[in-house]
Amino acid sequence: MNASRNDGQALKVPKRAPRWSIALPARVTWKDSHGATRFATVLTRDISESGVYIEWQESATIPLYRLVSLQIERDARTLDGVPAALRSGKVLSAVYRLGSYRKSTGTPGGYGLRLLVEPPTKAADAAQDLQASAIA
Repeated sequence: MNASRNDGQALKVPKRAPRWSIALPARVTWKDSHGATRFATVLTRDISESGVYIEWQESATIPLYRLVSLQIERDARTLDGVPAALRSGKVLSAVYRLGSYRKSTGTPGGYGLRLLVEPPTKAADAAQDLQASAIA
């Protein structure tokens, strides 16, 4: 998102958290408007501590602001760059952004998901760093 300055030039708005470009297989589960459970296999593109952008190949769509569960495939959870929240399994998330639409199907090519997890605190980060240094 860009803000504009008085001289007409765009200002860069800083991101909430650092992002990593990681392509990992994942699964998204949600309930459609009829209450039926739906799921899709997706590929992550950008991951941060608070969100993830997923690439979408399905013909079905998910409405904006729908709650979904995101789960990184088991083999990929231990890779470097995967946030702690995504290592444990399913994470409740909200669809907050739709990617550009594909001309061939008229469906979004991806979705931005906000992870609904408690943000890490400085004390928790310090404790995690201390634990990691004690193990090493």
